[in-house]
Amino acid sequence: MAKRHRAPKRQPTEQKREWPLFRSLAAYRLEFLTGDLVAGLTLAAIAIPEQMATARLGHFAPQVGLIVLVAGALAFAVFGGSRFLSCGADSTITPIFYGGLAATVASGGDYVVLAAALALMVGLLVVAAGLFRLGWVADLLSIPVNTGFLAGIAAHIAISQLPGVLGVQVPEGAMVPRFVALVGELGHTNPFTLAIGAGVLAVILVSEWIDGRIPGALIGLVAATLAVIWFGLESHGVSTLGEVTGAWPVPALPNVSLAQIGALLPLALIVAVTVVVQTAATTRSFPSDPDQPPDVDRDFIGVGAGSMLTGLVGAFAVNASPPRTAIVAESGGRSQVAGLVSGAITVALLAAGTALLRHVPQAALGGVLLFVALRIFRTREIISIFRQTPAEFFLIVATALAIIVLPIEQGVGLGIALSLLYGIWTITQAHVVEFERVPDSSIWWPASALMEGEIEPGVVVAGLQAPLSFLNAYQFRADLRDLRRRHREPVHLFVLEATGIVAIDHTAAQVLIKVIRECHKQDIVFVIARLESVRAQEALTRFHVHDVLQPDRIFRSVEDAIKALGPRAKSAKPRTKS
Repeated sequence: MAKRHRAPKRQPTEQKREWPLFRSLAAYRLEFLTGDLVAGLTLAAIAIPEQMATARLGHFAPQVGLIVLVAGALAFAVFGGSRFLSCGADSTITPIFYGGLAATVASGGDYVVLAAALALMVGLLVVAAGLFRLGWVADLLSIPVNTGFLAGIAAHIAISQLPGVLGVQVPEGAMVPRFVALVGELGHTNPFTLAIGAGVLAVILVSEWIDGRIPGALIGLVAATLAVIWFGLESHGVSTLGEVTGAWPVPALPNVSLAQIGALLPLALIVAVTVVVQTAATTRSFPSDPDQPPDVDRDFIGVGAGSMLTGLVGAFAVNASPPRTAIVAESGGRSQVAGLVSGAITVALLAAGTALLRHVPQAALGGVLLFVALRIFRTREIISIFRQTPAEFFLIVATALAIIVLPIEQGVGLGIALSLLYGIWTITQAHVVEFERVPDSSIWWPASALMEGEIEPGVVVAGLQAPLSFLNAYQFRADLRDLRRRHREPVHLFVLEATGIVAIDHTAAQVLIKVIRECHKQDIVFVIARLESVRAQEALTRFHVHDVLQPDRIFRSVEDAIKALGPRAKSAKPRTKS
């Protein structure tokens, strides 16, 4: 008897010591400083105008956007893990929390206080997602639903900023009535504000086309401000920021009641899910080490800590920014020192340079946000999905329309629900497929009209390429019955090729037991081959499937099962294609 050898035990790999704080500075070298300084300067030039514009989008004073940039950069540098990720005000979540808070304020409450409380709640939820390793939450939104979500947000940004760019007055309210009112006011457009907004947008677009590291927003903002001063455009109806205070707020807990916290909780959950999804996408797109998996959960903690800090200083929630993160990575940044440098520049601007912001035209910030709207509206992706899968293109349209027509937080919630429902629907559509032997081999492969295969007389080989669960168990049973019924010769052996069955739940196990018993009543031997999933193997034992399967009815390959239990005829005959 051959001696059985056990596989050698793997030696535990030596784990690197993880820094509890400032993880991106682990193994930092002085030679990295030059790259971080350049990346920090580039980031500040691009982020400062964007942060001011985003604060305006959320109906905050522009300097609050700068405070948020500093708080987000500091908190993430301390608690986050990514070397590149930029954390701050974000145009994706700002329309969501503004739309949700506007409805809450209407029933009583101070907008700024509620926004700070919401930031704290969002921060706590995102930190909890990191501590409890809930990175899977980031997968709740499929790409089509996320694309539709961003398209709807882009529409919100455009409709909210066009009045300022056109120099017209449009009442607040739902998006559709605002758009109708905007169309009615087009005849009263101020040519000066339109020239400023369109000019800033054009400068940013050209800069982005030449090189994404060119601070087009800053160039456009400076040029627009100089034009306002030199030509006295304020007297021609061009609105400017006016007095901007540079005082840093004193940290304090927002004064809200338990009832207000309860009212904010659904909105906090929606914003937190959005932050988790975007943070995970950003971390995965710009890994700190290409040879190591990104630590998404650690970055949740960093971004969540940023929202908690902004909540304490009376501001609003923050998020990871894919475009700004790309700037850090492409500008030679090596650590979060780049973010801290941009934060230091912002603090200097708040301390000494706020007088420079006095004549910044509101239309220029509108131009910056219109560029953001264009950037997050993923035209190429929408066209690609339309061509490849019309059903998922419907998800884009439905999600975008829900966010535009409904209150925005309800639209986002509906988008998440659509994503989950579509995922469930795809599982329910999984059907059993018949397998054939590849000629001159022992490989069994799903039958295809494009490839000639062989069948074994009296043997049916079939598989389900999806988890076997309550969602598809009864369809699985119906498919197996139909397959046995359609077979031209009496079936003596049924082989379930189980490579794709990675899990089996209780309902599915009971259905599988009934299938096996049906086969036994028809004198058909039922076996399972290639059940490679450990979870599925454990399920067979846990749900007592083995009690009816009979001993020695699980094989490592289809061919082994046929050799052991199939009819004695050795030859296989080609299947006649219809």
